[in-house]
Amino acid sequence: MNVNMEDQFSPGGVAAIADLESRVEHGYANNNGVKIHYASLGQGPLLVMIHGFPDYWYTWHYQMEFLAPYYQVVAIDMRGYNLSDKPKGVENYDIRLLLEDVQTVIHHLRREKAIIVGHDWGGMVAWQFAMHIPAMIEKLIILNLPHPRGLARELAHNPQQQQNSQYARDFQQEETYLSLTPEMLCSLVTKPTMQEAVKEKYIQALQRSDMQAMLHYYQRNYPREPYAEDTSPVIKVQAPVLMIHGLQDQYLLAGALNNTWEWVENDLTLVTIPTAGHFVHHDNPDLVARTIKSWLLR
Repeated sequence: MNVNMEDQFSPGGVAAIADLESRVEHGYANNNGVKIHYASLGQGPLLVMIHGFPDYWYTWHYQMEFLAPYYQVVAIDMRGYNLSDKPKGVENYDIRLLLEDVQTVIHHLRREKAIIVGHDWGGMVAWQFAMHIPAMIEKLIILNLPHPRGLARELAHNPQQQQNSQYARDFQQEETYLSLTPEMLCSLVTKPTMQEAVKEKYIQALQRSDMQAMLHYYQRNYPREPYAEDTSPVIKVQAPVLMIHGLQDQYLLAGALNNTWEWVENDLTLVTIPTAGHFVHHDNPDLVARTIKSWLLR
C-alpha cells in the first residue's frame, strides 16, 4: 500500500496510528501517590501538552509528529483520564493539584522548566501554571481557552455565553456522569472523516477513564451562578503567549478573547481560525502545528 505524507500526518491517518505509537515512550510521574501517565516523542527542549475534556494524550498526535524534530514533546493524560490515576472525590481535582501534576511531570523528566501547551481544561491549567509557577514555564501556548478573567467577564455579562455554557452547569450536577458513555463523548471529539481505528482508540481510552472524575473538573473549578467578574488582584503572565482560537467554538465564544493583552506582561500573539471549532487542533491540524512551530522558532 502506498501512503503519502498527507495521509501519514492527517488526524486519523492509519499510518500515523501505527508509526507514532510504535515510537513514543510511555512513562509515569508520581504526584503524592497519584500517577500521571505521559507519552514522549523527540529530543530537545521540553514541550508539555495538556489535553482537555473529553480527551487524552493522543489528541496531540499530529502536533507531536510535527514538533518532535525540534523538541521533546510530552503529552500527558490528565488525572481521571485514560492511563493516569483516578482518585475519588471532587477535592482531588482542584486546580492546585492539576498544576502539581504538570510540575511533577517536568521534575520527573529532570527539567527545570518547559514550554506549556494546553487545550480546553488543559488550557485552563496552562494559564494558571503560567500565573502561579512562572519560573517553570518558558513559553505558553493556548488553544481555545480564553484567559480565565475573560471567560468570567463573558459569563457575567454576555447572555449568549451564559446560554452556551449550559453544558457546564449540567456537568456541575452530581449525577450527570451516570448518563455519559464513552461512545457519546467520543462523538464530541472525533470528526466524521476520521478513520474508524482512531474512533475506536478514543472509545477505549474513554472506557479506561472515570466519567465522574472528568466532571469533577467542572464541579470544582468552573465558575458557578451567580456569575461575576474576577475582581482579585491581577497576576500577569510573564511568559510570551500564543493563543490559537477556532471561531466556530460554540462553547467558548470569541468575545472572551478581548482584553487578554491586559493580563499578560510579555508579547501576545493571537491567531484566529474562522473555519475551525472548539477542537481547533483537529479541525485544522496542519495550520495549528505550523503556527506553533513558526512562533517557537522565530
